[in-house]
Amino acid sequence: MANQNDHFIDEVTEDLRRDRLFQMMRRYGWVAGLLVVALVGGAAWREYDRARDTASAQAFGDAILAAQSAGEDAAARAAAIAAVAADNPRQAVLRDILAGNALVEAGDIAAAAQRYDTAATAAGSDVVIRDLAALKSVIAQGPDMDPAARDAALSRLSAPGAPFEMIALELKAVALSGAGRSQDAVTLIRQIQKMNGLSPQMRQRLADHLVTLGADPDPEAASQTAPDPTLAPEVVQPADED
Repeated sequence: MANQNDHFIDEVTEDLRRDRLFQMMRRYGWVAGLLVVALVGGAAWREYDRARDTASAQAFGDAILAAQSAGEDAAARAAAIAAVAADNPRQAVLRDILAGNALVEAGDIAAAAQRYDTAATAAGSDVVIRDLAALKSVIAQGPDMDPAARDAALSRLSAPGAPFEMIALELKAVALSGAGRSQDAVTLIRQIQKMNGLSPQMRQRLADHLVTLGADPDPEAASQTAPDPTLAPEVVQPADED
């Protein structure tokens, strides 16, 4: 008899649990439905956003290629590239760098430097693109660049671990040579030659630079004592004669 009573109690308890479950589902079922809709909607939006980004990138690339093929006149190509619409800041940065390249080819160095500087600023936290644009600005302007601005740019670009550290150091050596500080240039080149990751082309350029400075191109040549090569390679103006 006790077993039958226990069985009856279990059935009643189960029925009560089932009734409560149905009540909960009727009361809060819309929440589960909303969650399902949100999940499906989120997945659909991600797919749409991905497809939109892909289409935007393809359209931008096609427009850039068409602009780069706009005749043999470099100035016309620069104008065509600059006119390409950009859907996001990264596209705008790339467009400005490419327009700067065309302006360099056209011989408009000032306009090219402005494009590169604009791209470097717009790149923000994208260190590689930012430093690439800044480096191109320094290279384009060459010795005509304001010495103080050049020194500041090269100091930042040649910081340890910077993406284009070795190229910036090489440009520092060139600036030192141009400023008449040959010994400083030789010392800096020796330091660069000992760095890991030098390309064969850079090794050859460094060796050629040493030859023009009258130094041994051998990277194992004895180090020479010289003033600190990290100092700004400004040109010291001679004092006026009485």
